Amino acid sequence: MAWVERSGGQTWRVRYRRDDGTIGALPGFPSRRAAQDQVDDMVSEQRKGLWLDPARGEVTVDEFVPDWFDALDVDVRTEENYRGIIRNHISPRWGQTSLVDIKNLKVHAWAKDLRASGLAPVTVSGFVKLLSQILSDATDERLIAVNPIRPQRRGKRRHTGRPREKTWAEPVEALHVADQINACYGPGGAILEITAAWTGARWGELTGLQRPNLHLSDDDDAGFIIIDPDTGCLHESAGGKLWLGQPKTDASARRIDLAPFTVRLLRHHLTTHNHPHVFVTPDHQLHRRSNFARRAQRPAADGNLAIPEPTIRLQPAKLGLTFHGLRHGHKTWMIEDGIPEIAQALRLGHVLEDKVRETYSHVANGVKTRLLQCLQDRWDKAVADARGDLDGTWRSAA
Repeated sequence: MAWVERSGGQTWRVRYRRDDGTIGALPGFPSRRAAQDQVDDMVSEQRKGLWLDPARGEVTVDEFVPDWFDALDVDVRTEENYRGIIRNHISPRWGQTSLVDIKNLKVHAWAKDLRASGLAPVTVSGFVKLLSQILSDATDERLIAVNPIRPQRRGKRRHTGRPREKTWAEPVEALHVADQINACYGPGGAILEITAAWTGARWGELTGLQRPNLHLSDDDDAGFIIIDPDTGCLHESAGGKLWLGQPKTDASARRIDLAPFTVRLLRHHLTTHNHPHVFVTPDHQLHRRSNFARRAQRPAADGNLAIPEPTIRLQPAKLGLTFHGLRHGHKTWMIEDGIPEIAQALRLGHVLEDKVRETYSHVANGVKTRLLQCLQDRWDKAVADARGDLDGTWRSAA
């Protein structure tokens, strides 16, 4: 229900009854006719179920965000990332702004200023997407009529260039990096590196691997890893919290068969500590990605020539190789060895885009045997071709 009344000598206002029985007002109309037009529009929108109380949109971003977080259902790392973006970037600019006052052009002007300040375009795009997500949920809650943020269709083109190819390693390069990790970090880190290179498993899948999920035969050199669907991945929050949880996707829960040398290497490795996890730091703690990268991966792959008087001098082994790059290398090896795509996908925990092909494709035992033999051959050749300037006794068990 809405009606018109005079609010001053020259102005009119629209009064309306809210759902809770209170009276709202829309002031500032220059004539009775203009106010009555607004009433007619309101009545029409009410009949269509489209009308929104303007007062609901007066809620500020900072007032809406706590309720938004209460309803958010994402993992801990994602939520912490969102909270950091809102705290450091969205709230300083938009926190005291009413939802209804956020306009498309103002948002894109804000994004332009952020890029001009030196932030990467992809980073700024993430900020805008998060703000848009908040406003979309505000729309669903009928606080505002529509999400005001729209793609920017004009402006100078940003040349991002071709995506940079991920650095991966040949087997002998991966072995040399592992030798250098042994020298600067310890044998446990070297075995972690080799296991990643020869299984294609992700960082969290290996650092979260517990002893009951590593199956090594006592009678022969057969073995496999189980990535548990509920606790098969070690997660790390921005605040440093570590916990076991679900792997990246449903397809990531899988069995990874091991080449014979890997079984022997891991069998020996388990005798070096009694921690419930298979891979731990030299002081028997759970691994942290940034610590391993700083203390092991980067000096082993890139060398430490820029560091004066290090404990041990390391030459570059494979510039730019990351732990995840080992996974790319494993995929490349399987392609070179002619392993069927379905076998590659199952080993890496990927999903084939062709659902029919995925459903009706199976991996025969002969394919698995050939895959493991190819991996064993790659290890044997890498050991034969390895440089002899570093201690390689860590791999003698293999």
